[in-house]
Amino acid sequence: MAKEFKLPDLGEGIHEAQVVNVMIKEGDVVREDQMIMEVETDKAAVELPVPFAGKVSRLNVKVGDTISVGSVLLVVEDGGAAAEAPRPAAASAATSRAEAVGSGGDGPAPRAAAVAEMPRPSTGPIPAAPAIRRMAREGGIDLTQVHGTGPGGRIVREDLERFQLTGAPRSSAATGQTTTTTPAAPVRHPSPAPRPAVAGSPGPSAAPTAIGAEALPDFSQWGAVRSEPVSQIRKAIARAMVRSVRTIPHVTHCDEVDVTDLERFRKEQGAIFADKGAKLTLTAFVVKAVAGALRQFPQLNASFDEAAGAMIFKDYVHVGIAVDSPKGLMVPVLRDADRKGLITISKELRELGEKARDFKLDIADMRGGTFTITNVGAMGGTIATPIINWPEVAILGMGKLEWKPVVRDGQIMPRQILPLFLSFDHRVIDGADGARFIRAVMTFLESPLNLLLVS
Repeated sequence: MAKEFKLPDLGEGIHEAQVVNVMIKEGDVVREDQMIMEVETDKAAVELPVPFAGKVSRLNVKVGDTISVGSVLLVVEDGGAAAEAPRPAAASAATSRAEAVGSGGDGPAPRAAAVAEMPRPSTGPIPAAPAIRRMAREGGIDLTQVHGTGPGGRIVREDLERFQLTGAPRSSAATGQTTTTTPAAPVRHPSPAPRPAVAGSPGPSAAPTAIGAEALPDFSQWGAVRSEPVSQIRKAIARAMVRSVRTIPHVTHCDEVDVTDLERFRKEQGAIFADKGAKLTLTAFVVKAVAGALRQFPQLNASFDEAAGAMIFKDYVHVGIAVDSPKGLMVPVLRDADRKGLITISKELRELGEKARDFKLDIADMRGGTFTITNVGAMGGTIATPIINWPEVAILGMGKLEWKPVVRDGQIMPRQILPLFLSFDHRVIDGADGARFIRAVMTFLESPLNLLLVS
């Protein structure tokens, strides 16, 4: 009997993907849960496992195709020989990587698994890959108590992590299925829950991008041209930027902070941090300072629910870090930055940056941010007007660190000066509050001892 394998729902706001790798061909025999292709979504690569075994009778996609959720990727004819078929090398490598992560190994993180909430079959074995079963055994988790959010109700790594955090089920209104989740942070103003969003990518209510909406002239009349398809990542960035600018009245406040003492401390302590596996960067200090300032100014760690006329205050501080990767801008999230020390922050910044540049971030790595930091100074920029990462209400930029002549006690002396620029949502944040916030960040940075006061 022929079975169709369709592109599953890959998460909130993701409606299409681009095929970047096909690991099988027509006529191949595949096993259940074998990785058969890799697709690129807004911000992550996703390896797709086929949920049933058999012989591939028809393959409908090729590398470079853009496919929509629900499109038929391939057709598999049921066959007993499939159970004995060896796994292709690509699938074996993917499983090995997943098992390395599941066992706490040092291998690279696997690509994000599909996260659609689909009913689990009521009979038969629990759908879970070998690496997931191993993680469950090592963690003492009964898989019958875990509800999967992968294709066909398959249990994925995020499901185990949620279960480990809470162990308590919740009901999904969309599917009637039970899933697990972390407790919601208390909201200080009653209002409907905020719309789900992916950091740096559009949600389900995203405004369409205006790029390319108007017909372009025929450029070839003036010379040779070439046309290249826009990647999924660039499309997502375009949609997110247009939505943010259309929705949020941006205001940018700029200032300069003297970090001479901080830089001296950073260089003196660099060897100590290196011995502990951390590279002490200026960005790590800025993250810590921002986390402390957000505790003092919770309105910048919030979201504006215009439809409900309410502010959603978040009692957690998850800082997004803009990373320039070969495939476009990515914003991985460093969670609970206010509760972590400089060593932990430094280690996680390095890990997130490496994963972003190697395109190995999970979709979950870029969700849930409450505030974003971007650094244009690394490319030599002095001042910029960064666009807010909706549904956040502010973003802090760092400029180029430079030696400048500064007057201190009537004397001109060289000091290291760092430009800072804060873009904020003027609907909910006044100019005075924006200035006070950036002043608080500066106070933490002006002396390394000030950072010790950050709880």
